[in-house]
Amino acid sequence: MPIPIPISSSLGLHFSTPPLISPILSSIQIKNIPMAEGGSMESAADRYQSTLDALSSLITKKSRADKSNKGGGYDLLFDYLKILELDEAIPQLKIIHVAGTKGKGSTCTFAESILRNCGFRTGLFTSPHLIDVRERFRLDGLEISEEKFLEYFWWCYDRLKEKTNDDVPMPTYFRFLALLAFKIFAAEQVDVAILEVGLGGRFDATNVVKNPIVCGISSLGYDHMEILGNTLGEIAGAKAGIFKHEIPAFTVPQADEAMHVLEEKASKLNVNLQVAHPLDANLLNGLKLALEGEHQYLNAGLAVALCSTWLRRTGHPIINFNQTGPLPEPFIMGLTTASLQGRAQIVPDIESPGNLVFYLDGAHSPESMEACARWFPLCTRDDNHLSNLNYQPQQHMDEGSKKDTAQILLFNCMSVRDPQLLLPRLMRTCASHGVCFLKALFVPNISVYHKVGSRALPTVDPQVDLSWQFALQSAWETLMQSDKGGEPSNTDQACEEVKDDTGMSVTICKNSFVFSSLPSAIKWLRDTAQKDRFVHFQVLVTGSLHLVGDVLRLIKK
Repeated sequence: MPIPIPISSSLGLHFSTPPLISPILSSIQIKNIPMAEGGSMESAADRYQSTLDALSSLITKKSRADKSNKGGGYDLLFDYLKILELDEAIPQLKIIHVAGTKGKGSTCTFAESILRNCGFRTGLFTSPHLIDVRERFRLDGLEISEEKFLEYFWWCYDRLKEKTNDDVPMPTYFRFLALLAFKIFAAEQVDVAILEVGLGGRFDATNVVKNPIVCGISSLGYDHMEILGNTLGEIAGAKAGIFKHEIPAFTVPQADEAMHVLEEKASKLNVNLQVAHPLDANLLNGLKLALEGEHQYLNAGLAVALCSTWLRRTGHPIINFNQTGPLPEPFIMGLTTASLQGRAQIVPDIESPGNLVFYLDGAHSPESMEACARWFPLCTRDDNHLSNLNYQPQQHMDEGSKKDTAQILLFNCMSVRDPQLLLPRLMRTCASHGVCFLKALFVPNISVYHKVGSRALPTVDPQVDLSWQFALQSAWETLMQSDKGGEPSNTDQACEEVKDDTGMSVTICKNSFVFSSLPSAIKWLRDTAQKDRFVHFQVLVTGSLHLVGDVLRLIKK
């Protein structure tokens, strides 16, 4: 075992030096690089794509909303653990396990950053990824290198292919990714592994962990009800499935129905369940949380509770630390430097500097949509953030000139979600904070659930079904009309279809557009920003993490 080395005697913190060479990685046989046609070596890009194709072959559902996705064959996971020699490795990991409806990814990100700044070697497993599948696996705060990913992937994939059969088939997509995460973290000898539950809790692939150090439940709300249940109590019961006998757990303030179920489940397992309250901003010594939005103080408070408990239970207690006293410096550093794409993220457009800024948040439940709608007006109200994004004012503009601003919504969501629960909260909460959208743009995602995308820009399907986008547009137009006190009108009669300069169709209504592809919508935004250079366009991208990932891939290319 690595020798503990003190980093601050005043804090009582220690860290373990990372291994120079992982003994497990060194024992993994390098997969033979395939030969391309004609005998040449397969290129690195081709090899990576073949890996993504192999991963895609494990996807058995057309969408995550598939109602049969309820944990069938859960016990097969323990067969996979034996095949991959993980049955003895996982109990050696010192794990923080976090479930929840919203905020669990942010909580895990804060926790990883805190413990890394305390000097520990960290492993972080989150989902989904936005651009590259390697985002799901972080070592010491960085996504796993392509070289390591490929070696661990093929070691696991080839072994499972060899050992599985009709009775024990290949694991499905997310289960394989969770198994891969365990293999990576065990091989890399991380000091702490932080695991975000994928879906639910009880039957999630991460729940093969039997003895975590501490568990957390972030905010609960209505999401994935077709799988987890239609009430907060049922959803809370599924999430509480990660509780383990006598393992301490924390949650945040919850609705009474959810809290009652969490307390009941905890009591049956003799779990000491405590409520972590939102972090007091005054404890950050004048600094700001790295993740934007008032709701992040709730996630930060949960992360602080999880980390302080992990430190205490692993023999690294913080001297004289309590939840209301000053935060240790590594905690402040962790909270103010954490990084998570697609959550309250601000990205200026590189092709329209100063004229077009994207505000990206993967909110997709009613509660998270409301939090997003509170964050967006706060960010757009004050353009001072542009100075923090390396934006230089255009030289030809007068010193005293000030641009007008225009807010635009770029939206899509899964068809299993109810737009009547999402769009009214978004529109009315924004309006109550002074933001009224000039236009709403509805687009299909580029990425698809049944195929893992590459880093290359995806191709656009010319035959894409836009019926869901038209339904969203109709809901938005009705909402805008009723909010202005008018009678709902026939959306079909009030809209017209035109072709853009690339030949793609655009359906134009009074308050919204439906674009047949996301690239067409991005091009329209850029063209509009270029034509009216005295308007600063602020685009809120929300409703789907897949949409957020697709936008990031296009604007960061």
